[in-house]
Amino acid sequence: MSRAFVFPGQGAQTIGMGKALADAYPAAKAVFDEVDEALGEKLSTLIWEGDQADLTLTQNAQPALMATSLAAMKALESEGVAITAASFVAGHSLGEYSALAAAGSLSIADTARLLRTRGLAMQAAVPVGVGAMAALLGLDFAAARAVAEAAAEESAEVCQAANDNDPGQVVVSGHKTAVERAVELAKEKGAKRAVLLPVSAPFHCSLMQPAADVMAEALDDVDINAPVVPLVANVRAAAVTNPALIRSLLVEQVTGSVRWRESVAWMGEQGVTEIYEIGAGKALSGMVRRINRDIACTAVGTPEDVKAAAAALAL
Repeated sequence: MSRAFVFPGQGAQTIGMGKALADAYPAAKAVFDEVDEALGEKLSTLIWEGDQADLTLTQNAQPALMATSLAAMKALESEGVAITAASFVAGHSLGEYSALAAAGSLSIADTARLLRTRGLAMQAAVPVGVGAMAALLGLDFAAARAVAEAAAEESAEVCQAANDNDPGQVVVSGHKTAVERAVELAKEKGAKRAVLLPVSAPFHCSLMQPAADVMAEALDDVDINAPVVPLVANVRAAAVTNPALIRSLLVEQVTGSVRWRESVAWMGEQGVTEIYEIGAGKALSGMVRRINRDIACTAVGTPEDVKAAAAALAL
């Protein structure tokens, strides 16, 4: 039986996430302490007691979600479940950094600083109000990409397929007017729903190139080890272990599409029958079910989840 551990991306953040883990497991609390120290601020206080709007700011949400995922992973390890219980790790967008930290490729402190830099760079790449993202529901990837290309051509602006999440959910990203046109076109093409997303920047499109340049510099300054478990990379939808390749793919990921549907399908083809979503929320589990119903999904975000997962993995 083959399994994968996957790590959520932006949108899963909630005030209070990871607090019960930190209270129940010293190793989980140590993760939040390490992230606080690396950033030189009490991010944990914001996560547990702060304002949702502040937590949702990209530069806060990214390290916060990583901290919560790593806390859940450390709690699992406290119950005797090592990362090597998985055949693969993967993460959605920023979750890829969580996956790499969990697999020993990046230190937690470096990951926190990288994600703070990434969040700030992504926010700064495009002035607020210039870019947008929209979810197109009920269109497959080919149809959604065609809609994005048509909207870009009509407006002479950027509009690209950013997240291929599951067979009926594709997110497009780019200039606001082009994305708004894509929403109209998607409805004309029979989309069940097409809605603008409440995000502060157009992630995973070519407008993010300034952020990619910043991340190239930042990643040059950190040590990247070969992960002890292969990473199914967002932009490749296949496993990688080479540190130099991982470094370049993390840069490419800033402007590239998150190929989540293909990544999960690829893992299924490799024999993965169980996926554990480590951290906040259950969004990835829902996507996995829509991609491959034969893969069992389990969310691990609370002490109760940790104990249940550890018991199941011990069988």
